[in-house]
Formats: sequence, C-alpha cells, structure tokens
Amino acid sequence: MTRSSIYHRPTDEYAYPIDEHTLHLKLRTRKEEVQTVQLLFGDQYEWKDGAWISQQTEMEKVATDALFDYWLLSIQPTYKRIRYGFFINNGEETILYTEKGFYEKAPEDPSYYFSFPFLHASEVFRAPSWVKDTVWYQIFPERFANGDLTNDPKGALPWASEPPSPKNFFGGDFKGIIDHIDYLVDLGVTGIYFTPIFKAYSNHKYDTMDYMEIDPQFGDKETFKELVKTCHKNGIKVMLDAVFNHSGYHFPPFQDVLKNGEKSKYASWFHTKEFPLKGGELPNYSTFAFEQTMPKLNTQNEEVKQYLLEVGRYWVREFDIDGWRLDVANEIDHQFWREFRHAVKNLKPDLYILGEIWHDSMPWLRGDQFDAVMNYPFLTNVLNFFAKDQISKQQFIENMTSVIQMYPSNVNEVAFNLVGSHDTPRILTECNGNTDRMKLIYTFMMTFIGTPCIYYGDEIGLSGVMDPGCRECMPWEMEKWNKEMQQHIQSLIKLRKEEKLLANSGTFSFLAHSDKDECIAYSKKDENKTIIVILNPTSKEATHSLPFHLKGRKLIDLLKNKEFAAESDHLSVTVAPFGFEIISF
Repeated sequence: MTRSSIYHRPTDEYAYPIDEHTLHLKLRTRKEEVQTVQLLFGDQYEWKDGAWISQQTEMEKVATDALFDYWLLSIQPTYKRIRYGFFINNGEETILYTEKGFYEKAPEDPSYYFSFPFLHASEVFRAPSWVKDTVWYQIFPERFANGDLTNDPKGALPWASEPPSPKNFFGGDFKGIIDHIDYLVDLGVTGIYFTPIFKAYSNHKYDTMDYMEIDPQFGDKETFKELVKTCHKNGIKVMLDAVFNHSGYHFPPFQDVLKNGEKSKYASWFHTKEFPLKGGELPNYSTFAFEQTMPKLNTQNEEVKQYLLEVGRYWVREFDIDGWRLDVANEIDHQFWREFRHAVKNLKPDLYILGEIWHDSMPWLRGDQFDAVMNYPFLTNVLNFFAKDQISKQQFIENMTSVIQMYPSNVNEVAFNLVGSHDTPRILTECNGNTDRMKLIYTFMMTFIGTPCIYYGDEIGLSGVMDPGCRECMPWEMEKWNKEMQQHIQSLIKLRKEEKLLANSGTFSFLAHSDKDECIAYSKKDENKTIIVILNPTSKEATHSLPFHLKGRKLIDLLKNKEFAAESDHLSVTVAPFGFEIISF
C-alpha cells in the first residue's frame, strides 16, 4: 500500500462541521488502490474497565480524480468531540492511519489519534442561505444602458457607435438599468453584481477617487437608492464591487503624498519605498500589478483600515445592499478581512461576501472572512473542455472533481461560478462562435454546484476578445439578439428555480462511465429524488446508459415535461450532437 499517498488533516476540507451537530471527515488515498476504509473513533474521555471505548463505521468512496480517491463520512459525535483514525484495506493488508503514523494494531491510547477537539456552533461555515438559489447577472454599468443623457461624461459617444476602448465612454447609468429591470426579471435573474460605481477617472471605475460618492456619470445617491429598491421589489439582490487593495491615482490622499512626500499626513496610507514618488514602468511605490495609476493601500495602517471599514458599513447601512464583491482580495491581509466581515455582518448578517481570488482559496474560506470566491478553476476547466476541446472527457471529470474536493461541501454550495466576466474574453468568442458549445456550457453551469453568474449580453450572443473587447455596449435592438440563446438560458433558469435539487439542495456525483462513452453524466440527489444530467460534447449523436435499475419506475423528462417508464432494468438515452438531457426519478 502506498502510504505516502494517504492523507488527512483534522481541519479545512478534510474535517469540518456541516452544522451544529455534524462533522464531515474526509480521507485521500491513491487512486484505485484501496478497497475499503473504516473510521475508528471515540470520545477521548470515555473509558470502561481501563480501556478506551471506540467503535468502527464504514466510509464511502465519493470521488476520484486523476491521482486520488476520496472517502467521506458524516458523523455526529455524542459529546461534540472526537478522536479518530482510519482502517485502510487494499485487499492484501489492513493498516491504521493516525496522527502519529501507521499501525497494524490499533493503539490503546487515544492521544495517538486525530483530534477534532470540539464542534463549536460559532465555527460552522455559514453563508447566506439565499445565495444557493440565486442566479447572478454581472453588469458593467458604463455599457449596459444609457437612460439619462444629462449625466453623460464629457465626450461620451452615441450608444454603441464604435468598438469599446480603454478610454471611450458611452454614458451607461443607473436610470438605464432601472428602465430594463423588466428584461432581467423576465430572464429570471435574482441577483445583480455591479462592477465599481464609485467616483473614478476611468470607464471601468477600478481606480477609485472617492469611495463615498457615486460617479456622476451613473447618477446620484437618490437614483442609486431607487435602483436598489426597484431591484428588491422585483426579488433581485444587489452586490457592489469594493476596490480596497488599491485606490486610483486621483484619490485625494495619494495626490497629497505626491505633493508633500514624506511630510504628507497620508504618507503611510500607501506602500512607499522612497520619496518623491515616481511612476513609470516600475513605480517606486507598490501598486496593483505595476500600474502607476493604482497605488496599493496599506490596510495595516489603522486610519486606512477604519476608513475602508466605514466604506463597507456605509453602503450597507444607507443603501441596503446585499453583498460585497472584493477586488484583488488575495493581496490584502487576512486580519483586515476578518474585521471587514465583522463590521458588515453586524449590520446585515445575511450579507454575501465574495472575494476575487483565482487560485486555491481555502485560507479565506474558514468562516471568518469570505462566504465565497469567484470560481475561476471552474471557468478554466469548462473552457478547456467544452469551448476549446483541449482536454479529454476523463480529464475534465477528474479536474472538476479536484475542484470540488478543494473545499468543504457547504463552501461549494455558494461558490460563485462564472464562464466570463469583464476580465476575460466573452464565452461565445472562447467557443469560436459555436453557439451549440455555448449552450452546453450554460447547461452545465446551471445544473452544477454553486451559484451561477451570467455576464451581461452573453445571453443574447455578444462576442468580444479580452478587455476592452469584452466590454461592448449592450444592444437593445431585439433584431440583434440571438433569441435562441436567450430562451435557452431563460429555460434553464426557470428549471433551476422549479427543481430545488438543481439549486444545491442535494449531493452531486459524476456517474460511472466507460472509455467508450461519449457523454458526461452526473446526478444531483437527496433522499427523495434523483436528477440525472447527460451532456453530449461531440458533433455526433451519442447513446448513454444510466447505471441504475429503473425497470417499472416513473421517470420525468424535465426538458419536455413528460413522464415515461423504463421498460428494462437499464435505460439508454440517445443524446443529440452537442445536446443534453435532464431526467428525474
């Protein structure tokens, strides 16, 4: 048995409370090497006749990726604490894996075992429950709709009169969004994520000048209040973008440092290396990337910290927003985010806190900082498989399994899944204009774990390369829309709302398959129902056999809303090229 591949630690995604009474314990072993795993466990203080009282129970193999099998057990310790080890059998030998190492015979002393000292209710990961049912729509305000020509910035161009560039303006504003709320309601959207709305120099607004003021080109605070109320009236949550890693070049404190150098009262608000400050390709002050117009804020400075914490509170308190998306969140110290969570959650406990992190984010997802991160590993795998055909079906399943196993299950339930944003090429462009591939991608995202997000205009077939190409004006002439794509996404959202299993209330699993299978199939299930999703990522018709005994059982084709019964033990489903089927039983 390959002992070096066996891994567990009593924290994070390997040992975590799922509720106030229940722990999830996970073990990782070498792929296809282990036949059974049993958990040996007990309370370290429970003894009888001088012997530690322990018991054993079977663990379930729940997932397999390219290298490893993952075993899971849900357990409710009687006294909310537990000592445990793993009996691992490969068909030839059985060993016990503990915190102190491997043993052929179980140690009698519980101190040798892994320990979960106590299940505290305060340490259960708790994200807002409403997020699991939310379908997000990301709006880049400058490019969604121009409803008020009187607040257009100087030099604003007629709507969509030329391609987007880093410096042009078209006058998108809050009034334009309010005017099109009915469109979003009809699509099925229940949450809007706005890129920054605060006063800034650029068209993208990630270079903030004043964190307490609306950018005049979008409207004023009263208009924003009207927008939030209109959204809430229509069942839509509102999430704003906070740029706390860096300010803009024209942020008054930074201008003061430029002018007064080390004598400025704001000198320690930034990460300065020497004075006077100099920009250029390699500024002598820290910035976002090496962008001289985005000086990095020193969030360990108490004045900076208190200023930004009040920004977080202010827009929650005064405008009743429902979430904060945190830009470049991984480059800010963890302690700041702990205090930020405390500050805003005290005002609104069910506020959603979403971090922009592109890599493994477990350190931010322990319940004391963020509720979720933007799921870019999801995006990468979806693009590589469905859009670009760069990885095999097996690699896709294994990669997605690895993504799922990176985090606790209650973290995965609220992960922010996206297939495009203001920072990426549009999904239709990634698909090289193939709308069938794009439909399949949205089918997968709307039936996967997590909360899905649509980038404005993707639903009507907008295309565009990397920024600024992906920031085109939303066309409001219906003849320019891909109505088939819009209706496809609309129907998926409707189905997701009707079938709660599709919105994260069940257990997700990829179904067993052979090398000859062309389709990808997975299930979402609970104790009462199972939903099977079958995707055909090829240009040829494919047949997929479901690994269930279904003879005589009532099945429902959820896409056609038709009932039928399986006539044999095993059901084979024929799936059209780049097609999909969704069946429940």
